[in-house]
Amino acid sequence: MIAVVALLIALFMKTFLVQVFVIPSGSMEQTIQIGDRVLVDKLTPWFGSEPSRGDVVVFSDPGGWLESDHRPSTDGPLLGGVKHAFAYVGLLPSENEQDLIKRVIGVAGDTVECCDEQGRVSINGSPVDEPYVAPANAPSNQPFKVKVPAGRLWVMGDHRDVSADSRFHMANPGQGTIPLSNVVGRAFVIAWPLSRFDQLDEPASLSSVRNASAAGSGVHSHSVAGRPVPSEPPLVMGVLGVFPLIVRRVRARAD
Repeated sequence: MIAVVALLIALFMKTFLVQVFVIPSGSMEQTIQIGDRVLVDKLTPWFGSEPSRGDVVVFSDPGGWLESDHRPSTDGPLLGGVKHAFAYVGLLPSENEQDLIKRVIGVAGDTVECCDEQGRVSINGSPVDEPYVAPANAPSNQPFKVKVPAGRLWVMGDHRDVSADSRFHMANPGQGTIPLSNVVGRAFVIAWPLSRFDQLDEPASLSSVRNASAAGSGVHSHSVAGRPVPSEPPLVMGVLGVFPLIVRRVRARAD
């Protein structure tokens, strides 16, 4: 009976509240490193919250971003079935996850471009400082310019030299942008290892960028009628007291 209750709680958490994603690659270094566990807020999108510039998001492969990796299982049918069931509810890592993790650089309506004379990324004509980019990496070695369509996001890894992000999929539908419907949730904290425990905040250099529609009005992206609106903390913070009992380890494919 206890096992059944644990499975039901784990399924509820995994579906509606928060997930743990295991980072297997270095495309988000130095912000997030290989082996880190990040907590991903799945609750606030149910209330209409959408990712903002600077958010780190986990999203499912929009098509062609990940190579298929269907390795034959060496488990018997019984053990394989048990592992599949536990992976489904989040008590074991899934071996076939098709998720990625990147940082949102542009939202719907934004014109994102690289690079200006100083080699910087510009959003709606304004160059942005990117302190999160991995040391010794240029903002981009590949020039690009794109206007983000409605309902989509332009995403890039912090380790620009190794991240196969939106820049490398501009020939795809949406010019490399990803649909909002593919976003699993926003990563809001590095939870493990404890020595690297840290909150993943929106960088001020991105959160203060003016929207395309407000480029000449002085209204920033986090404002209503000219009055700043603070970012809301994830609603899932209140469930973290029970979270260690039922964490889900999911491979967030980032390369």
